[in-house]
Amino acid sequence: MPGTLGSLVNRVRAAVRPTTTPATQKQTLTISYAPHGRNGIAEPGEVVWTWVPYEDDPRQGKDRPVLVIGMLGRNLAALPLTSKDHDARRDVIELGAGSWDSSNRVSYVKLDQLLKVPAKKVRREGGVLERNRFDYVVREFRSYIDEMQARR
Repeated sequence: MPGTLGSLVNRVRAAVRPTTTPATQKQTLTISYAPHGRNGIAEPGEVVWTWVPYEDDPRQGKDRPVLVIGMLGRNLAALPLTSKDHDARRDVIELGAGSWDSSNRVSYVKLDQLLKVPAKKVRREGGVLERNRFDYVVREFRSYIDEMQARR
């Protein structure tokens, strides 16, 4: 019977899993800063919570904070946050602490994982990022993308 329950749980998870996906190169990214605070609408410049697929298995994932940096068509363009320091990696930068983390831990932005998030799949708003920190992330993201393209 435990196998049956596990199968049922996996089928339910698959049925309700949000459709957050990695962005494709063919999509046009429009970066902007337009937060209006906690108004129930996820906007560029805000940290929000949504389901994020694992890099090694996109069929699985978990709820985590992401920084909305703009739009990909009608979808939000977001970069995932982590609380793990990846000190020696160029693709992760320190963001600092903010209201999105109830433990007030330092967060880091993963520059290598631009996500396309349908607005209706945002679970909750976490906080507004100050303009200077947003601009810093965008500069680092663009620099990272330029480096990756130069390597091709």
